[in-house]
Amino acid sequence: MPRKVVQGPIRDKEKTKQKLLAAVGKILKTRGYPGLKVSKIAAVAGFDKKLIYEYFGSTEKLIDEYIKTQDYWSKMNDGNIEVDISDGGKALSKMAILNQFEYVKRNKELQKIILWGLSESKPILKKVADEREAIGETLFSNIIDPYLKDKSTRYRAIAALLVSGSYYLNLYTGHNASKFCGIDLKTDEGRKEIQKAIEEIIDFAYEEK
Repeated sequence: MPRKVVQGPIRDKEKTKQKLLAAVGKILKTRGYPGLKVSKIAAVAGFDKKLIYEYFGSTEKLIDEYIKTQDYWSKMNDGNIEVDISDGGKALSKMAILNQFEYVKRNKELQKIILWGLSESKPILKKVADEREAIGETLFSNIIDPYLKDKSTRYRAIAALLVSGSYYLNLYTGHNASKFCGIDLKTDEGRKEIQKAIEEIIDFAYEEK
């Protein structure tokens, strides 16, 4: 007679962890970061709060892991990206920033996290920001800097404007208005104009090498 397998949070650790992470996202969406209390997270997930400490060590570490699952640059770093870098990272830059532009639009939880980071100073958010910066530095120092040489600092400034602009346009048009500089970012046509501008700016930066 086959032995009966009992399903439950202890036996199914990974499933439980995913439900706890999902609970963080649900609370962030509906109540914002003030609602991220250990008892509330546990209640939304449907588990005892002791499992948060058992599987993550603390509420902050649970939130930290959730933020990493939503952060675009952390997810990009985890993937196996196949892009020709013989052009000094031009194609990679286009792909990364264009994908970020669309990812932020779709991910409402990430928008909440970004707004949280702008309004509060939290060790959790600083840690993720530092890790994001480290990922970017790897791209710059290993690919872009050797190719652009003395023009690399200028390109870093251009990339900073493109990345931050990508965040801001999605946040502003997602929460306050549909148009920015007369371009309707709630339409495919409007977003395509921004995408073309991103590509043209990167092309220009590399042409001026």
